[in-house]
Parts: sequence; structure tokens; C-alpha cells
Amino acid sequence: MLLENRTHYLLRLHKHHKPLDCGASTSRELARSIGTRGLVAGQAKDISTEGLELNDVGLEHLEFIHVHKTAVLLETAAVLGAIIGGGSDEEIESVRKFARCIGLLFQVVDDILDETKSSEELGKTAGKDQLLGKLTYPKLMGLEKSKEFVKRLTKDALQHLHGFSTQKVAPLVALTNFIANRNK
Repeated sequence: MLLENRTHYLLRLHKHHKPLDCGASTSRELARSIGTRGLVAGQAKDISTEGLELNDVGLEHLEFIHVHKTAVLLETAAVLGAIIGGGSDEEIESVRKFARCIGLLFQVVDDILDETKSSEELGKTAGKDQLLGKLTYPKLMGLEKSKEFVKRLTKDALQHLHGFSTQKVAPLVALTNFIANRNK
């Protein structure tokens, strides 16, 4: 909700006009994100990979899961805000790419924390992914390459905000940095 509100605010102020009727566009976006090409697809793929050996799956497989689960939730909130805010097609696409990056960023950091922190530090059961045989970035890439991937996703996410007012995207920059540097 915060991401949707911030994106809407950003574009509304950027355009200085009221958004057009956008009911069809927002409905289409929402249906796409939760349907068989979105969240449902990601969940199905996630369930189907539990317990598989590393040589049976690859990084593309893992990225598909998280683009269609974690990232699609953030992407949808951001894109709905951009549509409602009257963003151009180009602005909406930049917001989409930004949100997809921070969605993947969130997941990679979550996978790293699950492996490196204790249950007490996390406030939830640590090592749960490993116990369930879940596919994770550290499991596929190793811990150090996963940390490098966090840096790349952070840089990419921030790059997608170029072209918007620095002042108006400051909360999105702060959100990106929070996700990248969180400890829980």
C-alpha cells in the first residue's frame, strides 16, 4: 500500500493533472499479476521444486519463482499506483522494472538472512528453507555471489528511478536501501 501510494503521488505530481479513467487498465494489471501467468504460476513452480536436486533446476527457474511471487506483489502495487497517477507508458514501465528489482532484492536478502542469522535474530525460524528443501539463491549461487547479486539488484532498482524527480523518489530510494540492508 505504501509503495502504491508513493508511486501514485510521484506520478500525480509529475504530471500535474488528474488521472484518466483507468479502471480497465488497473483491473487488467491486477488479473495478470495474480493469475496463471503471475502469482499462481510462481506458486505452482515453487511447490514443484521442493526436494529437487540442484542439477535438476537452475537460476532461471528460481528467478521465475520469485519474479512471479515476491516481485509480482511489489510490482503490482507500484504499477497500479503509476497507472492511477497518470503515468505514461514509459514511466509505468520504469516503475514496473524498479519494483521487480526490489521484489527480487527482497527475496535474495531473505534467502541470505535465512542462512546466516539465528531464529532469535530473525524473529522467525531460521534455516526453514533448507529444512523444506526449498531452492534459494545461496543454495544455487553460493553466499558470496548472492551478496554480489544484492548489490547489482540495488543498483539496477535505483537506475530505474532516473528520470523522476530526486525529491519525489527519495522514499523509494530509502525503501530500496532498507530492503538491501535489512537484518531481519
